[in-house]
Amino acid sequence: MATLPVLVQQRLEARLTQLIWPDGRASDDFLQPPHEPALVAADSITWQVFKNPLALFIGGVTAVVLQLAEPRVRAGVWQNTSFRERPLERLRHTGYAAMMTVYGPRSRAESMIDSVTRRHARIHGVASDGRAFRATDPELLEWVHATACFGFVEAYHAYVRPLSASERDRFYAESVPAATRYGAASAPTSAAALEAFVERMAGQLEGSDIVLEFLRIMRRMAALPVPLRPLQGALIRASIQLIPAQLRDRIGLGEAWALAPWQRRAVCAAGAALDRLVLASNPAVQGCRRLGLPDDYLYRRR
Repeated sequence: MATLPVLVQQRLEARLTQLIWPDGRASDDFLQPPHEPALVAADSITWQVFKNPLALFIGGVTAVVLQLAEPRVRAGVWQNTSFRERPLERLRHTGYAAMMTVYGPRSRAESMIDSVTRRHARIHGVASDGRAFRATDPELLEWVHATACFGFVEAYHAYVRPLSASERDRFYAESVPAATRYGAASAPTSAAALEAFVERMAGQLEGSDIVLEFLRIMRRMAALPVPLRPLQGALIRASIQLIPAQLRDRIGLGEAWALAPWQRRAVCAAGAALDRLVLASNPAVQGCRRLGLPDDYLYRRR
């Protein structure tokens, strides 16, 4: 496990709480009821990946860029959320939902997912390319789910520690129960299936001012604690670099978004350090406590 100066650790703890919990204050949502299992097992690759805040930040930006590049998803997301006006609040709700899906007790996670799907059922409209859409369209749900999985696992693989091909396949397979409940019945179950799905969707992706606006908001937003704030621009670039080159070109994110070698080294150093840092406010730690596991269960070298 990593140790940091007390003040730095306290700031990280406070910032993680502000980014994940809907009202900016931790509760016992991940601690109760005792011993109730989550949708994903504690010994999963998923629990390893989601414990790392840096991988979640980078992977989340990657996912949203790919989602906003799809016209129907872009219309549904940008017209029906408050991200432009209240980005931090929106980030909290998204982060909390992701953590509850992975680490929360099964009953609470399923109730939350059902609530999300009911809200999605009310969202519909016409995209910029003239296609009508509903937020519950299976293809759109599968794209949102697939890009999220891709972003998180590839961010961890690239900037925290390398994962084997079988570990990455396991990550996709482990996501299926939650994906099914969200309505993504044909979500990719392996890296190869993800690649085939992305190839099938690639022709529908396009550049947009909204993608660039999202990236500007993410660069300006006070998402990281002050000691890590200078790294925020590099994290955004690291997110873009995860997107396959042909898709980056199609979306209009070229060389201007390249990640310099020194930036990559800094991002990887931060990712590795955070992978060994046990923070009591992290839902990963609270999920372990609920199951009677030690706080450092996910942080031991395996």
